[in-house]
Amino acid sequence: MNDKALAQELERWYKKICTKEFIPLDPLQFPRRYSKREDIEIAAFLAATIAWGRRDLILRSAEKMFALMGDSPYDYVMSGGYKKLKDRNIHRTFFEYDLKYLCKGFEHCYTKYGNLEKLFALQDNVWEGIALFRESMAKANRGEYSKHISNPGDKEKNGSACKRLNLALRWLVRKEPVDIGLWKSIKPAALFIPLDVHVTRTARGLGLLERKANDKRAVIELTYRLREFDADDPVKYDFALFGMGAMAAD
Repeated sequence: MNDKALAQELERWYKKICTKEFIPLDPLQFPRRYSKREDIEIAAFLAATIAWGRRDLILRSAEKMFALMGDSPYDYVMSGGYKKLKDRNIHRTFFEYDLKYLCKGFEHCYTKYGNLEKLFALQDNVWEGIALFRESMAKANRGEYSKHISNPGDKEKNGSACKRLNLALRWLVRKEPVDIGLWKSIKPAALFIPLDVHVTRTARGLGLLERKANDKRAVIELTYRLREFDADDPVKYDFALFGMGAMAAD
C-alpha cells in the first residue's frame, strides 16, 4: 500500500472509530463524568493507569475504584480520604495500596503546582513531563517508585513506551468528539502514540513500524511516521490502528 492509499485508509478508520459511540466502551468515560478540572485530571490518570487487559474488566474495575472516591476524586485526595485504603484488589496487579500511592502523589502535585497541566507544561516535551510526574509521585512517597508509573528514561534507547501515561495525555490534550481537550498549553502535535498490542501489531503489518521492541524508541518511530500523514494531530491515528487491530483480532 502506497502512502496515499495508506493515508486514506487511516483517515477512514479514524472517522469510523472516533465517534461519540466509542465513549461508553472505553475507560475514557470516567474522566468525562466530571466537570471540575482537577477531578477530570485525576480521573484520567487513574483510569489510564488500569487500562490494560480485557476492556469489560477494565471498566468494571474502574467503577469499583471510583466508587471508593465518592463524588469528587480531587476532594477525596486533598482531604486525605485515601489514608483509609487497605490492600484489597482493584484491577489485576493494582491494589488499594497502589491507589493510595497515587493519591498521595496527586496531593503533593496539586499542592506544589496547582494542577497537573502546569506540571507537564513546565517541561520542554511530553517525555520530560512524564519524567517529572514520576519523580513528583515518588517524592510524595518517600522516594519509592511505583511499577504502575512507567519510566521514560533519560535516553531514547532506555525508556519505556509509557503507554498508559501517553493515553492519559491523549485524553486530556486532544479534543472532541471522543477526547476531552482540557489542557491548552500542550498541543496535539506534541503528543506520542499510546503503544498497545493492537496498535503495534497493526503498525508493523502496515509497514509503519520497523522496531521489534515495544519501547520508547518504537513510540517515537511510529509517531514520527504518523506525523507524515497529519503533522498537527498524529495521535488521532491511535483510533485507526486500534480499530484495525481489534477487528483483525476478532
